Amino acid sequence: MSEENLTADPFQAIRPYRDDEVAAVLARMLRDNELIDVITHYQFPRLPKWVRRLLRPAIRIALATRVGDVESVRDFQLMIASYMSKMIARSTTKLSVSGIEKLDPSEAYLFVSNHRDIAMDPAFVNWALYQYKLNTVRIAIGDNLLRKPYVSDLMRLNKSFIVRRSIKAPREMMAAMVQLSEYIDHSIATGHSVWIAQRQGRSKDGNDRTDPTLMKMFYMAHRNKRTLCEMVDRLNIVPVSISYEYDPCDVFKARELAAIAEHGHYEKGQFEDIDSIVKGITGQKGHVHVAFGDVLKGEFETPDALAKEVDRQIHTSYYLHPSNLAAAGEEVSAAEAKQFEERVSQVEGQACDFLRKMYAYPVANRRLAEGGA
Repeated sequence: MSEENLTADPFQAIRPYRDDEVAAVLARMLRDNELIDVITHYQFPRLPKWVRRLLRPAIRIALATRVGDVESVRDFQLMIASYMSKMIARSTTKLSVSGIEKLDPSEAYLFVSNHRDIAMDPAFVNWALYQYKLNTVRIAIGDNLLRKPYVSDLMRLNKSFIVRRSIKAPREMMAAMVQLSEYIDHSIATGHSVWIAQRQGRSKDGNDRTDPTLMKMFYMAHRNKRTLCEMVDRLNIVPVSISYEYDPCDVFKARELAAIAEHGHYEKGQFEDIDSIVKGITGQKGHVHVAFGDVLKGEFETPDALAKEVDRQIHTSYYLHPSNLAAAGEEVSAAEAKQFEERVSQVEGQACDFLRKMYAYPVANRRLAEGGA
């Protein structure tokens, strides 16, 4: 990228695509054999590879037909909305929302959310906003999930921006964090809401905790300009708590945690992140609840204090499903207890304990937060 382009668009490397870039990006994706092969694999998983390769032209034509009328980011998101509607009908028994009535349609917000599912957490937030005729969010996504060019293109078409987590050199890491902080501030200042997870990676053990480093990153764009409290007022930070009655990836998470506990490490498969995304989208979730908290206001002396308030709101607004209560040993009906035990029976050994804790943690966190309020 030339120095001139960097000056004109300092966020070009990480920002979502603009409307005038959509056509070229879609054309590039249609030429990507790897994307076509992934779609064919999930459409026809039992066919031999050589047969799936023969289907490339047909899949490419079908995909081109589906995106043929997409000319803008909004068009792309409206296309996704039609699929979301079908997905919600097939994979959830109920989708409920609370606190959204407190949001002002004329304001932009920084939504800091607990993180259980790679794709569905921001998708459910967006769906709730869309249903209430509020603008959808720009989504923070780690570059560890964007190793494939077509995945990066797909996410950036859906208003995602890149968090550069793979950088290891301290100076480059600091520059990337400052750029990210400036981009988030720029988004809010120009009327675009943002979604970001409360910590790096999913909370696989069910213990939702905000990383104070995230709060420090928010402040990087404001150093020497504003106090921490002035930054909080400017960014309109809203904690969001997303709760799934059942996590479609819970068995995989429990096995991974058990493997780490037993062997000290866990090796991911080549397509494991993509498989997790697909499983999270298509798997049965039961009742899903999205709780929007209150805009953060008040005096915060440190990023740690700010992180604790985000935690308090996420924990107290977390909707406790029968699966959570059963895992924590609280009273539920016999049918609900049986359903949860059938879930646990899918794993063995230490993985059973991790799966139970995964669902029990929100109960303990909420009780503790309410008791300390």
